Amino acid sequence: MARNKRSVPHTARTTDAKAAGLAADARYASSNPEEHRAQRFGGVRALSNPLWCYNGFRIAVVLLTCFGVIMVFSSSAITMISRGASPWKQALSQGVYCVLGFALGIMAMVVPVKAYRRFGFVLVCLAIGLQLLTMTPLGVSVNGNSGWIGIKGVFTMQPAEVVKLALCIWLPAGMELAKRRYGKDGIKAYGLPIGMFALCLMAVMAGKDLGTALILVFIGVTALLIGGFPMRWLLSMGVLLAAFIAAFVITSPNRMQRILSAYQPCSADQAIDECYQAIHAKYAMGSGGLLGVGIGNSREKWNYLPEAHNDFIFAIIGEETGFIGAVMVILMFVALGWCLVSVAMQSESRYVSMVLVCIAIWLVGQGLVNIMVVIGLLPVMGVPMPFVSAGGSSLIMCLVAAGVAVSMMRAHPQISAGTSALNS
Repeated sequence: MARNKRSVPHTARTTDAKAAGLAADARYASSNPEEHRAQRFGGVRALSNPLWCYNGFRIAVVLLTCFGVIMVFSSSAITMISRGASPWKQALSQGVYCVLGFALGIMAMVVPVKAYRRFGFVLVCLAIGLQLLTMTPLGVSVNGNSGWIGIKGVFTMQPAEVVKLALCIWLPAGMELAKRRYGKDGIKAYGLPIGMFALCLMAVMAGKDLGTALILVFIGVTALLIGGFPMRWLLSMGVLLAAFIAAFVITSPNRMQRILSAYQPCSADQAIDECYQAIHAKYAMGSGGLLGVGIGNSREKWNYLPEAHNDFIFAIIGEETGFIGAVMVILMFVALGWCLVSVAMQSESRYVSMVLVCIAIWLVGQGLVNIMVVIGLLPVMGVPMPFVSAGGSSLIMCLVAAGVAVSMMRAHPQISAGTSALNS
């Protein structure tokens, strides 16, 4: 009995000691924030430091974009000369898009998170409206895809790039609201986000752009998955979506033949038609070796490899910079995705987390699809490499998306405190 009486004060003393220790740790952290942060993110854990990820993301975006301008010039100069134009024409256009994209990206950086949440629905409606213009006289067909709008000799743009960004901004907010209403309204609560996503997808697929539609599926499924959409309904939707895409492919003999040619030996006739681009992409990658043939020395860019400065620019990167250069580009995308996801996992705002993950899926997923097409793991889809491939619509909207991501990252207390300290 006496032993039990002595154990009570001992337990109490242990609890009090733990509470005192925690209080001391809290006082130490508040009085020595820099040293406490260094201990928390020391060693390998520094890779998940929000401030490091914030700066690492921005550095990766700038490096990829600047490297892209160099490679666009290198891969397009011969093509421009053969067309009777200046060898600098494509590179200068890319430079202009780069400057415009950085300017718009900086503007997107200073827009507060509340504004994105509030006006996201307006943005997605505007994006759908732009995409529907592709089915009007303003629509322009490029390589069989009628997913462009423009005025001949003035400008052209691809509205689907705006659709991607709009979905990344609004769909998380729509899913967050639907999840709160799910207990009261049931599955009907998800009617609006599902309907808007389906409308975006159908508008893009109406232009026969299967590659862009695949990226939209990545974004949409990610938002549904992390947004709390019931799994049994998600699986049912996945089956229906797969059936719809399969029907879309089967009903087009050209598209069906292009997909099959990626996974079976090419005949002599296919080698000069469906397989031609994929074969020459492999020639470029194979001839690069470890260190490459040198910037500007590609052989495949001499009008052998179609779209060498655009969808197949990674093949020229592999040829001119070799295995080392190709791996460095891949690592840049890995770092970009890691930084976005790491900050998202540590964010206090669910909306911010979802937006960052959706942007990561868009940029990294599209980069991965582009690389897999070049090395022959996927059929040719016409998907550009973010920040690197030639093209104003893709580059500008990717840089704007990077600006939106930076704005979301700044909502993190440590990043906000770090940037405020630097500004002061």
